[in-house]
Amino acid sequence: MPILLFTGPGGAGTTTLAAAAAVRAARAGRRAVLVTRQDPPSGTAAQPGLDVVRPGPQDGLEALWAGWAAELAAAVPDLVLPPATSVVPVPGAGELALLAALGRVAGGGSPADLVVLDAGPLEAAAGLVALPGALRWWLEQAVPTRVRVLGAVRSAAVRAGTLRRGAADVALGAVSALEALLDRLTLTDPARTAVWLVAPPRPAAVTAVRTATTALAVHGQRPVGVLARVLPGGGAGPWWAARAADQEAALDALAGVAPLRTVPESARAPEDADALAALLEDLPGPAGTAASLAPERVDGGWRLALPLPFAERAEVALTRWADDLVVTAAGTRRSIRLDPLLRRCVVTSGSLADPGTAAARLDVGFAADPQLWPADLLAAEGRTR
Repeated sequence: MPILLFTGPGGAGTTTLAAAAAVRAARAGRRAVLVTRQDPPSGTAAQPGLDVVRPGPQDGLEALWAGWAAELAAAVPDLVLPPATSVVPVPGAGELALLAALGRVAGGGSPADLVVLDAGPLEAAAGLVALPGALRWWLEQAVPTRVRVLGAVRSAAVRAGTLRRGAADVALGAVSALEALLDRLTLTDPARTAVWLVAPPRPAAVTAVRTATTALAVHGQRPVGVLARVLPGGGAGPWWAARAADQEAALDALAGVAPLRTVPESARAPEDADALAALLEDLPGPAGTAASLAPERVDGGWRLALPLPFAERAEVALTRWADDLVVTAAGTRRSIRLDPLLRRCVVTSGSLADPGTAAARLDVGFAADPQLWPADLLAAEGRTR
């Protein structure tokens, strides 16, 4: 299920252009779904072949609570739980509601030909892309493998009728349901999700877009293009000339982030589906591939290169914890599970090459750990240096 993810600085027109892309897809004969937390522009929902999904954090939490609370109450009869109408949403419930909506669309009986996701402002979109990985990390900490094995044994005993279903079984069932949802989400896969950045051509927007590009790269994603909302031609006077000069400079900078397309600004918002469709040309969908994180053989060991476009040295942090490499940049963090080879190695270096540029990357050096390598292999490794 291909996804077009739209995001941009607040007020950039992200929702409008996401709706325009969804309308154009539907008019091209594709079964399209627009997922957004905002009210879509007029005429969007009336477009044949286009479904609009607007998840609400409150409604989604109430539905989720109603189902699992009923199972928990049945498993623990003396437990008193609040009704769904009294549950208070936690911060971040909006992003969870969007993920749940995407999961439902992906798991539907007849999957959409295209999903257009209005992911909101840049920071919210970066957090949304990071959220599935973060949830998986917390699940692994809270429910490690040994607990899951015991849970499987308990589930078998419950099915056989030798053990009564309890609260632990309900909790493990919720974990399984969440993992099934996460398995359907592909936001970090460039081959299945294409990220389009929407930005006004202003200096502040250039900085914000570059920071978002770094944050997306931490999680293996990168923008396929930038949609810049530009002033129409024909203006005159000193103000217009100064504004046009700023715009041209910003457009040059935005073109260095990803392939640039311009969308003329208009005096009024589009009033119907025809006006929406006229805003854009057809946009390409996902066509990229995930950045390879395979280790490269170098003198004295191995090197792992992680693309971090526009990252600066002061904002990048690197740690090793157990079998994971933990990378922090642009206000976001990712825990990367090392492959079997690098798990038996120690980190020897970490450096940011070409900082502040589109080619910036984090190079991490590894060497064989004498405590984990068999003596004969370690000796052979030493002879090859």
